[in-house]
Amino acid sequence: MRSLLHKLLFVLFSGVLTVNVCAQLSPCPLRPPAGSQIVNPFDLYSQNGTLTLDLTLKNGTDSNGFSHYCYIYQYQGKQIEAPTLRLNPGDQLILNLTDSISSSMLRKNMAHMHGAMKMSGTKGADDPCNPTEVLPTSTNLHFHGLNVPPLCHQDDVINTLLQTGDPPFQYSLQIPPNEPPGMYWYHPHPHGYTTDQVIGGASGAIIVEGNNPLTQGLTERILIMREQVKSGPARDPDANTQITLNFAPAVYPEDAPANTISVQAGKQEYWRFLNSSSKQFASLQLLYGVTPQQLEVIAVDGVQLQEPIYESTVYVPPAGRVEFIIPGLPADQVGTFLTLGYNTGPVGDPNGYHILAEVMPGGTPHLAKRPAHPVKPPADRRRFSGLATQAPTTTRSLYFSEQNVGTNGGTQFFITVVGQKPRVFHMDDPPAIVTNTGAVEDWTIENHSGEVHAFHMHQIHFLVMAINGVPVPNPDLQDTVIVPPYSGTGPYSSVTVRMDFRDPNIAGTFVYHCHILDHEDGGMMAKIQVNRAN
Repeated sequence: MRSLLHKLLFVLFSGVLTVNVCAQLSPCPLRPPAGSQIVNPFDLYSQNGTLTLDLTLKNGTDSNGFSHYCYIYQYQGKQIEAPTLRLNPGDQLILNLTDSISSSMLRKNMAHMHGAMKMSGTKGADDPCNPTEVLPTSTNLHFHGLNVPPLCHQDDVINTLLQTGDPPFQYSLQIPPNEPPGMYWYHPHPHGYTTDQVIGGASGAIIVEGNNPLTQGLTERILIMREQVKSGPARDPDANTQITLNFAPAVYPEDAPANTISVQAGKQEYWRFLNSSSKQFASLQLLYGVTPQQLEVIAVDGVQLQEPIYESTVYVPPAGRVEFIIPGLPADQVGTFLTLGYNTGPVGDPNGYHILAEVMPGGTPHLAKRPAHPVKPPADRRRFSGLATQAPTTTRSLYFSEQNVGTNGGTQFFITVVGQKPRVFHMDDPPAIVTNTGAVEDWTIENHSGEVHAFHMHQIHFLVMAINGVPVPNPDLQDTVIVPPYSGTGPYSSVTVRMDFRDPNIAGTFVYHCHILDHEDGGMMAKIQVNRAN
């Protein structure tokens, strides 16, 4: 257990950090200081088949210089940040979003770094479904992982764009009746500014409810890893970045005591983990004492695995989700929940070791009591059923690549279909791929660069069929997958995935990209157009 001195330092640090947080300048709600007890986000439940809510996106800077973007929900006169949205398969989500980003509170040099991106809309800028330019104060919403139509007012990030001062914009979408129950999430996706808004904390969880006998009666936790960043004199911007867990900075042991998770000794728990950071690859471990525990992984990216797998280290790319059951913590031990760091390649961003929280035996966990919320089962035939045995109608080859532009010109990022010319993505680009509903396609994505990438596909999940040409014995569904860096010699690293375009509801134009968000903002994205089959 901690020494008395360590406990005294904890109190001292907590007092200092609380004063600093209370003095913050941001219009966003107060975020917990380092050394906090980790609690679940505020839950909102659908009622009678519908969840309706109003969210406002604000921004600001706290007293320590960290840039914040926050989704605000008003509840009993209080500002609640980033509530968890809980719905059943088949439910309707109605979300009214207001853009209240203040240009005077943007992170220093952000507008200079990106500039405004012109679009070729034919209507005025006051039409969110057909805007004319992306500004530093523009925003929209992406319902990451949900298999819903790529249409304005549903899940379109190409043509939907809100501006500060616009009236509330309504998103109205149905959770598909056959949607796999699991963890999804929401975040902004305005091309060129996605990094700034997500790294500022604009993200929240979506839970599609479902009954799973493996988790019945277990305490459920929602754990979201984010980042926060501040401007500063350091030449390396990563020197001014902090990892957070449920908004509490994970800066132990360098700068503050560890965050804590209080569990009942000897009791298993059900943890849902979301990596909503912009570029951190998590290598999760749970130590009891110094011994790594076997985590019973039951779902990835919102989809239940065919069979649970037991891993002592679980890898989660930016945007990935993993759901697992932890073993009971002995009453005489302290646990450590951490990310080991990740080798992102010879030119990759630093992904270091972080203690996310210490796991402490105690009384009843500090979790709100859940109201009665009957869970409807999904439709009999689950989405993507039988995909592994489908013969692909088409095969495609794509690759990630990068190019340095002069000595001080930065880096250009590309995702290219083999046979096409690499190009930095622009919102007015034509689709790089055109296909039809009903198609089942195998895509092999290579990495020609010296840093890792995270391939993400909008609107659908895919089966990971092979890694570096080696078949995966029991492929599972994901919406984001790690593509390892190229070593510089030998074959390129690659991942082969099976895409399922059989659902006619996903007809339209949407995007795929690297979910390292400064890569996406920097051009590593492309469009796909799915036409309705005759």
